[in-house]
Amino acid sequence: MRPRKNLTTISCILHRLTFGLAMVFFVSCSFAELPERIVLRHVATLPHDPHAYTQGLLWDEGFLYESTGQYGESSLRRVEPRTGTPTARVDLPRQFFAEGLALVDDSLFQLTWRENVCFVFDKKTFELTGRFQYPGEGWGLTYDGRHLIMSNGSSTLQFIDPKTFRLQRRVEVFDRQRPRPEPVRNLNELEWIRGEVWANVWLSTRIARINPRNGNIIGWIEMAPYVPEEHQGDRHDRVLNGIAFNPETNDVYITGKYWKVMYQFRLEVPEKE
Repeated sequence: MRPRKNLTTISCILHRLTFGLAMVFFVSCSFAELPERIVLRHVATLPHDPHAYTQGLLWDEGFLYESTGQYGESSLRRVEPRTGTPTARVDLPRQFFAEGLALVDDSLFQLTWRENVCFVFDKKTFELTGRFQYPGEGWGLTYDGRHLIMSNGSSTLQFIDPKTFRLQRRVEVFDRQRPRPEPVRNLNELEWIRGEVWANVWLSTRIARINPRNGNIIGWIEMAPYVPEEHQGDRHDRVLNGIAFNPETNDVYITGKYWKVMYQFRLEVPEKE
């Protein structure tokens, strides 16, 4: 997720993919109660600030809101999606490493990595309106309409009351499509999409679709074809991270740390055959 983490490097074997860059297909396992099959149709490649170490991303009212990390570089931004240009920005003090980002009503909640602080900003003015303390590391953050959902680099999702920041419940994420169920660790940037939690997995080119009720992996979205050529060998800094969803158009925006591009997809749920 960030430099100098004492974690085992995830080895990724990229198979030759038979589909073109126009679509990413996914078929889920049979136990899922959520849509069994989705299509992400690539509709545009947009510019992205190559100096932005993307940690959190969300869409609201025509703009992308982005949290960027690294000590001395952390910021909160409002970004015009077609140009990639920030229209508003606030920089965090140098001692904070910014992480996940979520919107609750008109408040932006921004996590920090090891500083145990969640900042709260007014969406329109970017004025700091509050802060919360929490134990452990902060990685990804999203909002399901009732709870903030937070990851910390483990296989656990934490459901938090946004008014008090008190923990309400935990869910362990497992991939039960394997012969033996395996916990899915390194859950990173999160996005709430059509009743699912989508999660980047740090150092991976895959996005996990998670059932928030039981933590089961619904399936995986493979993004390897969209990793920029200059970053395909990077397994440390310039990795896939950043998912935003526009529920009005079903558009999904996906990028990575220090990437110069952002991809816009159209999410489609085919009718059952």
